Order: sequence, then structure tokens, then C-alpha cells
Amino acid sequence: MSMQFLSDNELVKLYMSGNEESLSVLVKRHKRRIFSYVYLITRNKVLTEDVFQETFFKVIQTLKKQQYNEEGKFLPWVLRIAKNLIIDHFRKVKKMPSISTVVNDEGEETSIFDIIPEPNQLVKDTEEQKQFKDTIRSIVNDLPQDQKEVVIMRTYYDMSFKEIAEVTNVSINTSLGRMRYALINLKKMIEEKKVEIYL
Repeated sequence: MSMQFLSDNELVKLYMSGNEESLSVLVKRHKRRIFSYVYLITRNKVLTEDVFQETFFKVIQTLKKQQYNEEGKFLPWVLRIAKNLIIDHFRKVKKMPSISTVVNDEGEETSIFDIIPEPNQLVKDTEEQKQFKDTIRSIVNDLPQDQKEVVIMRTYYDMSFKEIAEVTNVSINTSLGRMRYALINLKKMIEEKKVEIYL
């Protein structure tokens, strides 16, 4: 049976028992999602490469020491490692970037605001469209970091609240609460700025 058809957990067990090839399958399977997640926060390709490599260095270290116990939760575990490395980096430089760009499924850089459904019936021309996106960009960037993060994970990555909770290391209720507050804040700010969109 080809390794491509094995689950993450089966591949992890294979790697921990000495099969080096299984790690390559895991990296290939999740590279785009992990890379996009890191780039989404850092908006810096060089830093993203560094964080990605350091993340898998830590993954390898943990697996080789037989210390992995996140059965069935490989991707959320890796994303948590990446997130902690990003936080460490920005603590050192004392600056968290605002989130505005993502890497789409084709690997192209795009704005997070391209993923928000557009009110086509309200946007009459490209100038209005640009103005709409600029306004939404400033509104989302005004959200507290934890709310902004959950909105992006839910909207762009279509992650469940259980996955979001695992990645951000909080309870499901906390991630649901952050989403609820984010939507309340977005609606309030949209009304204040008189943006013509229905939430």
C-alpha cells in the first residue's frame, strides 16, 4: 500500500519506528497549509521559510525522542509549534504585523479581503470595489489579534472551532466566543463606517 494513503497518525508511527520516507510524505501533504498559515501572520517570505524549517526541525526532534503524544492531531500540533515560533520571533522584535495577505490554493499571494464574499449587487464598478475592500481591510485589521486570527482561520482555512481551539491552545468555547465578539465588532464598525454590506 502506498504511503500516500496512510493517515497522518500511521505515518508518524512509521517515522518514529525508523522510516525516514514517511516524514517526506507528511511534509508534502501539509506544506502548503502550514506555509500559508505562517505567511498569513508574518507576511514575510524569508521569515516564513525560516519558521517553516524551524517548525519541522522541532517536529523531527520531538518524534525522534519518542515524545509525540498528540494522537490523530498531527496538523494542529504542527501549527501550534509554528505559531509559538512566530510569537517568539515577534516578542524579540516587539512588533506584530497586521494581517492582510494570504497565499491561495494556487500558491499566489492574495488579499484576505478577496475571500470575503462580495456584495456584487452593490458594487457597481472597480473604484467602488476597491473602496469596499480598503474599508473592510481597515475594519478587520482593527480587530484584536485573537479575534482577527479566528476569523481568518474560520473563513480562509475553513477550520472547525475544534481545530482552531487546538491550534490556538484555548477551549472550544473561547474560540467560539472570539468569533462571536469578532462578528459583533465587525458589524458595529461596518455600521459606523456606513459600509453597504449585509452581515
